[in-house]
Amino acid sequence: MFATVKQQLKALLKLYLNNFCPKLIEILHRGYDMNKFKRDTLAGMTVAVVSIPLAMALAIASGVTPAQGLYTAIVAGFFIALLGGSKYQIGGPTGAFVVVIFNVMKNYGTEGLMLTMLIAGVILIAAGLLKLGTYIKYIPYPVVTGFTAGIGVLLISTQIKDLLGLEIESVPADFLHKWQTYIHHLKDFSFASVFIAIFSFASIFYIRRKKPNLPAYLVAVVGATLLVAVFAMFSMAPDTIGSQFGSIPHFLPKPRLPEVHISLLLEVLPSGLTIAFLAGVESLLSATVVDGMSGDNHNSNAELIAEGVANLMSMVFTGVPATGAIARTATNYKSHAYSPMAGIMQSVILLLFMLLLAGVAKFIPLACLSAVLILVGWNMLNLTKIYYLLRGARGDALTLLVTLFLTVFVDLNTGISVGFMLSSIIFMHRMSKEIELQTDEKALEYKGGGRDLSQVLHEQGVISIRFSGPLFFGDALDVTHFLQRIKSEPKIIIIRMGYVPMVDISGANALVSFISRIKKKNDAKIILSNVKKQPRRMLHEAFLQNNLTWHNIAIATNFENALKITRRYLRLKKHFEKSTNLAAE
Repeated sequence: MFATVKQQLKALLKLYLNNFCPKLIEILHRGYDMNKFKRDTLAGMTVAVVSIPLAMALAIASGVTPAQGLYTAIVAGFFIALLGGSKYQIGGPTGAFVVVIFNVMKNYGTEGLMLTMLIAGVILIAAGLLKLGTYIKYIPYPVVTGFTAGIGVLLISTQIKDLLGLEIESVPADFLHKWQTYIHHLKDFSFASVFIAIFSFASIFYIRRKKPNLPAYLVAVVGATLLVAVFAMFSMAPDTIGSQFGSIPHFLPKPRLPEVHISLLLEVLPSGLTIAFLAGVESLLSATVVDGMSGDNHNSNAELIAEGVANLMSMVFTGVPATGAIARTATNYKSHAYSPMAGIMQSVILLLFMLLLAGVAKFIPLACLSAVLILVGWNMLNLTKIYYLLRGARGDALTLLVTLFLTVFVDLNTGISVGFMLSSIIFMHRMSKEIELQTDEKALEYKGGGRDLSQVLHEQGVISIRFSGPLFFGDALDVTHFLQRIKSEPKIIIIRMGYVPMVDISGANALVSFISRIKKKNDAKIILSNVKKQPRRMLHEAFLQNNLTWHNIAIATNFENALKITRRYLRLKKHFEKSTNLAAE
C-alpha cells in the first residue's frame, strides 16, 4: 500500500515538474556555483534595501501595521522566488492592493482579510493548475492602464494626512469627501511633517538624478529619521511608526489559520476575486517586463501557482496580499541577479533586519513614508501611456477613462468589471465592421475568362457570394439581412470563405438558415469554397443542430476548384434535362 502511494506521489511530482517546473529548479539543474550565489546575494541585499521602506509604507497605507508589510515581504517574497516561473521575480506587497486591503480591514477586520487571502490564494493556484496563465494576456490594455492609474490616484489621496501631519481623527473613505476634509484641515498642518516631506522628495529626486546607484528611498528614510531627533529637541517631533503603531517585533509571528465562517467568506468573496485578478495580472506583467529586459522566458502557470502559495503562506503569518513587484523585479535584474535565489536572499536579509534593527524602525517618520508612497502612486499613474491612449482610437480612450473614473469614484471591482465589458463591446463592434459581404458577379468572368463564364453567371443561374472577416454573433443579423435580399432562384450558389478566419455558432446558424431556405425553395447546388478548419467545424455543428446533412453540398479547396465543380454540375444538369425531354417525347 505504502509503495503504491509512494509511486503515485512520484508520478504526481513528475507531472507537476513537467508542466509547472519552478525556474529555480531549472537553474540548479543547469549548474550553480559559489560565484553565482555571491551575485544573487548582492542583488538580494540591494532589493532588500528598496523593500524595507516600501513594505512598511504600503502596509500603513493599507490600514495594517508596518510589521505586517515586512512579514509579507519576507514570507511571500520567499515562496514567489522558490516556486515561481520567472528568473528575476521579486514578490511582496504592492500599491495595487492598498485600496482593496484598506476597505476589507475597515469593514471586516483581520479575519476578513485572512479569508480574502485564502480565496485569492486558492483561485491563483487553481488558475495555474488549469493553465489559465496564458489567457491573462488577453485582458485589454486600456483596462489595465485605467485601473492601475485609478489605484495610483487613490493611493496618493490616502497619504495627504500623514504627509502634512494634519490633525484629522477620521478620514472619509469617499474620494471627494476625503479631499474636502483635507482642504478644510489644511490650516492644521505640522511644520515638522511638511519639512520632512519636502526633504524626502528632494533627497529622492537628487539621488535618482545624481547618484542613481544609491537606494534613494532608504537614504531618504535614514535622513528623515535623523531629522526626527532634531525636531524632538525643540519639542516638534512629527508622527512616527513608533508613536502610531508601537515597536516592530524582532521575529515572525506564530503561524495561525483563519476561522472560516461561511457568511463572512461570501461577503469578502468579491474582494478575494479582485485580489486574485490583480495578483495574476501584475505578476505576469512584471515577469513579461523583465523578460523583455533579460531575454529570458517565464512560465506563467508556475508563476500563478507560486503567487497562490505565497498569498496563503502570507495569510498564515498574518501578512497582507502579495504579488510580483515590477520596480523591485527590475531592480533585481539591474543588480545582476543570476537566479531566483536572489529573491530568497532578499527574504533572508529582511528577516535579519527584523532581528537586528527592528528597534530603530519605530523612529521612522510617517511623512517620509507618505512621500515614498506618493511617488509610487505617481509611477502607477503612468501619464505617458494615458496620453498616447487618449490620442489613439476613441474606443480605447473611452475604456480607459471609464475604468479610471469608476475606480476612483465608485470602487475597484466596478471599474474593472465595467471597463472589461465596455472593452469587449467595443471590440465586437470593431470586428463587426470587418465583415464584408458581396455578390461578386464579375468574379466568374475574371476566373477562367471570357464569355463562357459570363453566360454561366447571367444565363444559367450561378451566384457567387464572398465573405471576408470573422463571422460571429455581432454580424449574424447583418448576414441574415444580406442573404434575405437575394431574391433570385439560382441553380448554384458558390459561398467563398477563404478570408473568414473564424465563425461562431450565431454566424454559422445565419449561414445554415440561408442554405436551408434556398434548398427548400429550389434545391440549389451549394458550393463552399476554401473553408478554413474552424469555420468548417462550426458549420458542421450548425448543420447537425438544424437536422441537415452535407448532401448536395460540395466543398471546394479554392475558387478555381469551385468553378470546375460548377461547370461539371451544369453539364450534368443539362444532360439530365435533355434526357428527360427525350423520354417525355
